[in-house]
Amino acid sequence: MSSTYINAQLRRLVTERAGNACEYCRIHADDTFYGCQIDHIISEKHGGLTEAGNLALSCMLCNLHKGSDIASVSDGGELARFFDPRKDEWDEHFVLDGAVIKTSTAIGEVTARILRFNSEERQIERIALIDVGRYPAELPGHRPT
Repeated sequence: MSSTYINAQLRRLVTERAGNACEYCRIHADDTFYGCQIDHIISEKHGGLTEAGNLALSCMLCNLHKGSDIASVSDGGELARFFDPRKDEWDEHFVLDGAVIKTSTAIGEVTARILRFNSEERQIERIALIDVGRYPAELPGHRPT
């Protein structure tokens, strides 16, 4: 299945709304080798539309691990949807503890696990960015934890 074309105006809106930072792990696009990509929160194959309310800015690693998934089974054995940057507040599902992104809900837990927020490489990257004051990126309308 091919993806719907996302025009420059819509890309600009999504990027500016996110402050040019990943809306999942909160790394700034300037601090990643591959930058950020436009992500369908609900993938097109699951009926998600290519419109501002269903698009988020995602770093390449978060987008790669998320793929077209929209949910997973939580540690408690229940199906839990992923964090939705258009509907959810980051601080309600995640807590930044140094370079570790801890979770406080089933939504946070499945998102962090599937998107591999706390892999060793990603923590090393965050430590380096914290040391130079570049992490977490401030997202417009959100307060960094």
